[in-house]
Amino acid sequence: MLADEIKTGESANTEFKVEVPKKSEKYIKSVVAFANTAGGKIIIGVDDKTHEIVGVEKDEVFKIMDGITNTISDMCYPQIFPNIGVDTIDGKCVIVIEVYPGASRPYYIKSLGKEAGAYIRVSGTSRPADEAILKDLELQGTHRSFDEMICVEQKYDKNKAEELCAAIKRYMVEAARTNKVKDVMVQNLVNWGVLKNIDGTLVPTNAFVLLTNNTFLFAKIQCALFKGTERVVFIDKRDFEGPLYEQIEEAYEFVLKHINLGAKISGLVRTDAYEIPTEAIREAIVNATTHRNFLDRACVQVAVYDDRVEVTSPGMLYGGLTIEQIKEGGSKIRNRCIAEVFSRMKIIESWGTGIKRMFSSCKEYGIREPELLEIGDSFRVNLYRPSYNEVH
Repeated sequence: MLADEIKTGESANTEFKVEVPKKSEKYIKSVVAFANTAGGKIIIGVDDKTHEIVGVEKDEVFKIMDGITNTISDMCYPQIFPNIGVDTIDGKCVIVIEVYPGASRPYYIKSLGKEAGAYIRVSGTSRPADEAILKDLELQGTHRSFDEMICVEQKYDKNKAEELCAAIKRYMVEAARTNKVKDVMVQNLVNWGVLKNIDGTLVPTNAFVLLTNNTFLFAKIQCALFKGTERVVFIDKRDFEGPLYEQIEEAYEFVLKHINLGAKISGLVRTDAYEIPTEAIREAIVNATTHRNFLDRACVQVAVYDDRVEVTSPGMLYGGLTIEQIKEGGSKIRNRCIAEVFSRMKIIESWGTGIKRMFSSCKEYGIREPELLEIGDSFRVNLYRPSYNEVH
């Protein structure tokens, strides 16, 4: 019900206006921001401070709607096609502009140009897209991913390619628990988009670099153990570089080293068990690495506090996904080549199931469910430690 939405107030996906602003840019930037992120609604006729429904003049409703339609058409590029409707609440008319996540990103205000006129939605406000986000939006709009692009700074290295093939096979053998696994060949790397064959010459993509010598400055995982529940006092700190799959393993081991290991008794059998399900820890780190925005000059961060393990990934949710959709198994792949290789290595089990497994494993443990948050232009998972709650 729209009335219930209004009562809850403005949010990342909902914005109120008492009336259509005389300066159109004041609401057009929100239209653009919604199209560039997860969509949203602008409700005209509601006070943004009191949430009071003031309504719009009934005799002017269709004239106002036509004006909004024309303004969006004239001011936005590429074309945005919102659903503009009218609703009646307590006898008062409100106009609802519903904008859907767009497929032709980046969207921007024509008069400002792409660099200055592209906006994104962050924590309930519309803000200009910075250079890294704009490049990411451009890739989304052309249905390309950063990792599949040719890395012009690197040359093909046969030894590195063969080492990567061997590493992928090792993971496949371990997952299958049998040596009866076919060799991974350089042609497989071509098939998966990790290498490209240009007129008979093999050239590396960004994915190849990220999975081998990894010369990208910010493509690493920063791990830290903090005293207490805030980022104030370091107890231990490590940065993990090199191939992405090795970083994942090292960050995972870092967390296990710094959380509690106890025991569970099932009948006569005693088994060691960490206080947080290891599957959830691993999944959080894998997701943060696989789906991060590599154009963002920031690192994946894994922080262990007294009360939680916090995993932060650079980049907003990809392709208009929302947290609610992720919880239901929704999945869109930002880095397709890396995801393809990780799937072969069984680092990723299957699309869209990781978050659901994370929640179910914590539920089975009887601990607090994971917390998923969008923090500015980053995505964060909090896994809570039960030992802290028991003591405090």
